[in-house]
Amino acid sequence: MRRFEFVQGTSAKFWMADADDRTFIVVYGRLGTAGQRKEKAFPTAEAASRELEKKIAEKLREGYQEV
Repeated sequence: MRRFEFVQGTSAKFWMADADDRTFIVVYGRLGTAGQRKEKAFPTAEAASRELEKKIAEKLREGYQEV
């Protein structure tokens, strides 16, 4: 699972994502917590992978750094 963190001002949060077969999995929250887990099913593994890449690009644009 790839992990990204955003620390700026009073904000300190993480975002992790992975595509497992046809399921897109995200875990996110404030640094130092377990965070929340969300899963979303897709019709194909390729669709889940596309969603993963799209969301990673979005987080990088928002200022998250991969760790």
